[in-house]
Amino acid sequence: MKLQQLRCVYQIVQNKFNISKAAESLHTSQPGVSKQIQLLEDEVGIKIFQRNGKRLTGLSDAGNALYKSILEIIREVSNIKNISNEYEKDDTGIFTIATTHTQARYKLPKVVEAFVKQYPKINLNIHQGNPSQVTEQILKGDADVGIATESIGQNNNIICIPCYSWNRVLVFPKNHSLMKVKEITLQDIASYPLITYDYAFTGSTIVSEVFKVANISPNIMLTAIDADVIKTYVELDLGVGLIAEMAYDKNKDSALESRDVSHLFPISTTFIGIRKDTFVRGFVYDFIKMFTPHMKDLDLRNFLNK
Repeated sequence: MKLQQLRCVYQIVQNKFNISKAAESLHTSQPGVSKQIQLLEDEVGIKIFQRNGKRLTGLSDAGNALYKSILEIIREVSNIKNISNEYEKDDTGIFTIATTHTQARYKLPKVVEAFVKQYPKINLNIHQGNPSQVTEQILKGDADVGIATESIGQNNNIICIPCYSWNRVLVFPKNHSLMKVKEITLQDIASYPLITYDYAFTGSTIVSEVFKVANISPNIMLTAIDADVIKTYVELDLGVGLIAEMAYDKNKDSALESRDVSHLFPISTTFIGIRKDTFVRGFVYDFIKMFTPHMKDLDLRNFLNK
């Protein structure tokens, strides 16, 4: 059994069972990948993939079990490389951050600017998605760290470091009737078409739970992962927008008014997460420290050593 054979299985799954794309990722040929898979299946005595003719359609039951072990091996190989690189060339490498649009747009820029100045040789990648996708990228090893709220803190395989707390604001066009309301209620919000994040009403999130407990069904008109998209449609007077407070800027969003609705929703906390079994390189630690300036070195190291 060779590491290259395990990498072939891994890349085939990552590329949705497309052997040609897996071969491209591995910088080899399609026949070469097929040959490695055949040799591995012969050695372990099971069919790893389901097939429809020559086309791979998924993992077999045995393949699913095997793939879990392959994932662990691939991660450990990555850790070994990280350890080697840490001691041989500390100022080079690839650093991938998975995060939501709100974090990437409103919280990350200043930290990234400082990080790039300190580590100009690091190849930095930022992948955007909703909190569930961020969590998945951390678990799969596709991202070194993830920055998001709620779901990222609910997985036992991820070390979560609290970054900051925030709440929500309601935004609407100028001269909107809600400006005359002394204290906005959930019923007031439900009286208008609502434009908000696509994950706000997926699963047991804070926002959806608040409406559920109050037995109020909001009129969800449109959802998006991008706060700027939400504000664009609010400007068109298609509804009112519920967004993170840091996504509203009085000067830049001059066409909109905002009202604080923190009295309606519990405070949310944004976390930076990292897999428990990940070797943390020096530049990754420094990035985490930059994003959590309130954390003392000892507290941060205690979090990472859990």
